[in-house]
Amino acid sequence: MADSPGDRILVTGALGQIGSDLVSRLREVYGQNSVIATDVQDQGDFPAPFLHLDVLDRDSLRQIISHYSIRTIYNLAAILSAHGEKDPDLCERVNLGGLQNVLDASREYGCRVFSPSSIAVFGPDSRPIARQTSSLNPTTIYGMTKKKGEEMMLRYWESYGVNARGIRYPGLLSWKTVPTGGTTDYAVEVFNEIQAKGEYTFYVREDTRLPMMMMEDAIRATLMLMEAPSQGLSRWRAGYNVRGLTFSAIELASMIVAKKPGVEMRYIPDDRQKIADSWPEDLDDSPAKQEWGWKSAYDLEKMVDVMLAGFA
Repeated sequence: MADSPGDRILVTGALGQIGSDLVSRLREVYGQNSVIATDVQDQGDFPAPFLHLDVLDRDSLRQIISHYSIRTIYNLAAILSAHGEKDPDLCERVNLGGLQNVLDASREYGCRVFSPSSIAVFGPDSRPIARQTSSLNPTTIYGMTKKKGEEMMLRYWESYGVNARGIRYPGLLSWKTVPTGGTTDYAVEVFNEIQAKGEYTFYVREDTRLPMMMMEDAIRATLMLMEAPSQGLSRWRAGYNVRGLTFSAIELASMIVAKKPGVEMRYIPDDRQKIADSWPEDLDDSPAKQEWGWKSAYDLEKMVDVMLAGFA
C-alpha cells in the first residue's frame, strides 16, 4: 500500500507475465497515474505511464525513484527458469544485480519492496511437500538466484530496515499473457494450443505433478502481503510459501478432455522434465495463512473453466 496519496508505485518488468496483471490491479486500487510501469522492452500498446528501464542501470533507477516520489517498488524484472539455464550469466546479472540495485535505492530513498521468489528455491529433497522450513537446495541457476534474493532481502531488512517482502510463487496460470520461458508453461500453453490445433504435446511426463496458481490468486496474495502490518510478519517475510492448487499433467489433460471431447494429448518430455523433477509436488503454506490470512480461491475444475473461457 502506498504510504500517502502523493506517493507512487514503481513496477519493474511490467511487460512480463505477472507485471501486466499486477499493474492493472494496482491502478484500479491506487489510480492510473500513481503506478509507473517500466520494462527493458518497448512499451507497445501498454497503457501509460510507462518508462523504459533496465534494472541494471542503477542511475536511471534512482532518477525515476527521485523524480516520481516512488515509495513502493514491485521488482518483477527477472530471467525465468528455462531461459536461465540457457543463459546463466544473464540470469544471475538480472535476478541478483537488478535486485541489488532496487534494494540499495530503496535503502537510500526509504522505499518498500516486493520482489518475488519461486518454488525453484527447493530441490529434490523437499519432495513431495515443501514446507516453509524445508531446506533450500535449488538445482537451477534461476532457483539459486531466488534463494540468494531471499537472503539479500532479509539482510536488508534486518541490517538497514528496508521493508522487503516476497512470495515463493508456484507455476502461474493466466490466459491474458504469453508464457515467458518457465518450466510450468505447459499448463498455459495447452489451452492455447487446443483452441488453435485441437491437440497438445506436453513436454513433461503425464505423472508430473507441480504446484500451480491462478494469476488472480497470485495478484491477490501479493497485495495481501504488502498490506499486512510489518510487525505481524516473521522471518519468512522475504519468501512465503503460498499454495494455489496442485495437479499432474494427466489430471489437467483429463479435465480438459472432459470439457472439450475430441482434443488429443501427448507426452514427450524434454530437458525441462529434469527441472520439474527437482521441484516439490505441493506446498505447505501455514505461515502465510496464519500471519496474513492467505487462502486460495481456485480448484482444478474452476481453473480449467476460467482458462478455457479466456482462450475461447
